[in-house]
Amino acid sequence: MSEEELDRLTRELEGNFLTTTAERMLTWARRSSIWPVQFGLACCAIEMMATAASKHDIARFGAEAMRASPRQADLMIVAGRVSQKMAPVLRHIYDQMLEPKWVIAMGDCAACGGVYNNYAHVQGVDKIVPVDVYVVGCPPRPEALLHGLIKLQEKIEREGARRRAT
Repeated sequence: MSEEELDRLTRELEGNFLTTTAERMLTWARRSSIWPVQFGLACCAIEMMATAASKHDIARFGAEAMRASPRQADLMIVAGRVSQKMAPVLRHIYDQMLEPKWVIAMGDCAACGGVYNNYAHVQGVDKIVPVDVYVVGCPPRPEALLHGLIKLQEKIEREGARRRAT
């Protein structure tokens, strides 16, 4: 086949085929289909539930399938304050999640302890589990959680199909 014929054939078939790698396809699937498990402990959980309502529609970002079991989830949304007694439970749920897994700390209390700066509350969930995205606010609006979800999708896209050791 001559060079001209090959160029002509390439132009004719250009819009009919998708060429990619298995890694890029896997990354696209992970980014576009995030299954969160909710760990709502306080007022931030109400805002997290509002995110799934029709006004904000978290389904646009592929994260509407909230899981009740951590074994079926790949994202943990920690919404609100975490007490010292709840910290081992949080870690246990995180350990039950399969790789790859991500964590969003939603609200000031989850990010740094917020107004609960005392011995009974963990001053940031990053002391218990690795946090990928922080969504700050007291409580943060549903739009802020959606922005955090978009940031997580961008992070997943940058990481590619590589698995993160925890």
